[in-house]
Amino acid sequence: MTLSFLKNTFLGIGLTGIIISCSTDDILPSLELNSNGTTLSEADGSLTVYAVLNSVASKQISIPLTFSGTAILSQDYSVIAEQIVIAAGNDSGSITFTGLQDENLEGVETLIISLGDVQNVLLLSSTTLTIELLDDDSDSDGDGVLDANDDCPSEAGEVENNGCPWLGFLINEVHYDPAGDASGDANGDGVRDANGDEFIEFFNSGPELDLSGFTISDASSLRHTFPPGTILQPNAVLVLFGGGTPTGSFGGALVQTASEGQINMSNAGDFITLADASENVVLTFDVEPLSNNPNESYTRNPDLTGEFVQHAGVDEANGALFSPGTKLDGTSL
Repeated sequence: MTLSFLKNTFLGIGLTGIIISCSTDDILPSLELNSNGTTLSEADGSLTVYAVLNSVASKQISIPLTFSGTAILSQDYSVIAEQIVIAAGNDSGSITFTGLQDENLEGVETLIISLGDVQNVLLLSSTTLTIELLDDDSDSDGDGVLDANDDCPSEAGEVENNGCPWLGFLINEVHYDPAGDASGDANGDGVRDANGDEFIEFFNSGPELDLSGFTISDASSLRHTFPPGTILQPNAVLVLFGGGTPTGSFGGALVQTASEGQINMSNAGDFITLADASENVVLTFDVEPLSNNPNESYTRNPDLTGEFVQHAGVDEANGALFSPGTKLDGTSL
């Protein structure tokens, strides 16, 4: 009986020892990798990736990550670390990804986040996240200039002209009938003069244009010869007054006065011709349809691309009778 009792006693002690050795401290926590989204915008967008345990960590755990996909680290996105650290006493940790802005047409790119060689955890769920990097750069008109930088995003143009097509050399405003009082002083010299205050406003959309030796004539005679060195850069303005002493900034335009002393556009109708140094016609302007003696200029509305209308009647003009060198509203062309 004594031997049997001792055996039972030892057996009970042994079982008790087994139960104590199987505490939860010996079971590895399971790990789950997730994020607060599936897309990342390149325009300073952000996304957070979490490593989550099913229990509190008894000691610090480092979760190494690897990055792959078509998106390139430090070019398409940045990240504060390449591992997630879960501090002792916590059940999760995180890192943040930030999209990097560029001007490349890339479409949607992918960032694949995978677990590296993880120690001291059990992997019971997916170990890979796939994030889409969204490209905010678009080129609606396909001209190679991103919409964000394209002055004409819906119309194919030239890279050198901020995405707008070259409009060539054109007339934007014509003033053939200055008002009879001081309000007709278009050249700003303090004197209203029927001939001196006439003007033609030219705009060079581009490319660079050398007007040296070009001429302007009306229906009766030569009115102006552009002097040597008259060069207009792209998107530059030239205002030709009939005479006087033009005074003012005129929107930064190149300003000249008629070499023959006057432009002398007839109020009853006239025809203006611009020819190059070889006498080839470059452009013409027919005053006849506009010859109603308005005491104000005729201007394109909208500027540069619209039809010719009387200046003061356009809302943007705020009642102004003319705007040599500038847009209707007085801002730069």
